[in-house]
Amino acid sequence: MFDALILGGGVSGVSCALVLGSAKNKSFVIDKNIGIITHQKTSSLQEALFNNAYGIPKGKLGSELLTESVAQLHDLYPHITQIQGEKVLKIEGRFPNFIVATNKNSYQTKNIVVAIGYANTFDIEGLFVFVEPHKKAIPEKQRVQLKNIDHKVAEGIYVAGTLAGWRSQLAIAAGSGAAVATDILTEWNNGVSSQSHDSVKK
Repeated sequence: MFDALILGGGVSGVSCALVLGSAKNKSFVIDKNIGIITHQKTSSLQEALFNNAYGIPKGKLGSELLTESVAQLHDLYPHITQIQGEKVLKIEGRFPNFIVATNKNSYQTKNIVVAIGYANTFDIEGLFVFVEPHKKAIPEKQRVQLKNIDHKVAEGIYVAGTLAGWRSQLAIAAGSGAAVATDILTEWNNGVSSQSHDSVKK
C-alpha cells in the first residue's frame, strides 16, 4: 500500500516526488510509502530545448532532463519506489483505498497524483468524469484538463502540471508538482502548513 503514488515521470511528477522525498526525515513522513510510475514516452520534454527556464543551463535538452531527473530522484531519495515501463490504464476505488491498474500490474494507494500531459488522448479509465476542455490552451489544439480546485480533483486525487489547467512552461509545471507535494505534506501533518527545504546552515 502506497501512501502516495505519482502517475507520470515528467516535470510535474518528478518535481512532486523530489519534494516528498526530501521530507523523509520529518516525523509525519518517516513512515510513508511513496511511489512514482515514471512513464515518459509521451512527455512533451522529448523534443524540448531550454534556454529560458530558471536554474536550467542554456541549451539543455528536455530528453536529457527526463533521464537526469529520475536519476537524481533515485540517487537522493532511493526510498521512493520508481516503477518503470508501465502505463496507467485504470483507477478504481476511493480514498483511502485506490487501486491503480497498469498494463502490467496493479497497486494500492491512499493518494494519487495525476501528472501526465494534457493531450486529448487522455485515456485513464475512472477519471473520465473529471475531464474537461483545457481553459488556457488554444482551443484548436483540443487539450484537456481534470476538473480541480487548487490541484485537488477529489478526496485523495490530485492533479499537477498541464493536466491541472496550467500552460506548458517548465517552471510552471515544476511549481505545480511542488505545490501538490506541499499540500500532501500538509495533509500528513494534520493540516499544519508544511514544506521541505534543504539549507547550508545546520
